[in-house]
Amino acid sequence: MIRQLTEKDHEQCYSYVSGKPAENLLIIGDIEAFGYNEPFQKVWGDFNEDGELQGILLKYEANYIPFSHGDFDAGGFAGIMKADPEWGILSGLEEVTVKLEPFLERRAEKRVLYYAKCVKLEETFSHRPGVTVKKAGIEDAERILELHKQIEEFTSAGESVESKRRNMEKGASRTYYVEEEGRMVSAASTAAENSLSAMVVGVCTLNDHKRKGYATQCMLELCGHVLSEGRELCLFYDNPEAGKIYKRIGFKDIGMWTMYECS
Repeated sequence: MIRQLTEKDHEQCYSYVSGKPAENLLIIGDIEAFGYNEPFQKVWGDFNEDGELQGILLKYEANYIPFSHGDFDAGGFAGIMKADPEWGILSGLEEVTVKLEPFLERRAEKRVLYYAKCVKLEETFSHRPGVTVKKAGIEDAERILELHKQIEEFTSAGESVESKRRNMEKGASRTYYVEEEGRMVSAASTAAENSLSAMVVGVCTLNDHKRKGYATQCMLELCGHVLSEGRELCLFYDNPEAGKIYKRIGFKDIGMWTMYECS
């Protein structure tokens, strides 16, 4: 049986997903930050006959993330998504999302990404003299997204300014950046920060400013601060060159993550 969850279900829900904190970073982060009663976020649970959870489906704006330790009602979760006119993206662990794939019906562009985590920075890296890395404030939200719009590798289904500001205000996101002549040219951000971990996203540099080490410096600043707070870091990547940078810093592959952009 599938039903929408409320605060009364939090203990059972949190227990179900926190057993795999790295794999469920996005779900844990969104629940900790926004709970179960926001217009832009909803959570459903699939229960067996004994009332035990066997699957979770989280909606954040147009994004859906399912999770299960085993079998679950994939058709039921897909039905919830298909009934939502806002639905645009499905993402999650490959072994979970593949079970929903036969029920999607809508045409979807599929991407399979590497999933990596970091618990300690490699000591061989140090901050480069002459490069100033700044921490972005809430007032910089629009500048961050303007930078992202200029990055060819980033998808069109980006974050809204309102959502970016909300996440920064909640402490669910932070950004470190480098600028030249008042223009933001490189940055690295977190998303879905929670008490246990944080996701690294939006690592980028404008084409005219690449090969100066800016992205690495932003990553070092960002990761150093998050790790010093006792949290783990996770990220997705599909660019082998970017993967090499992440691994030199201290990230290690732990699995695969699938994203479906539906039209």
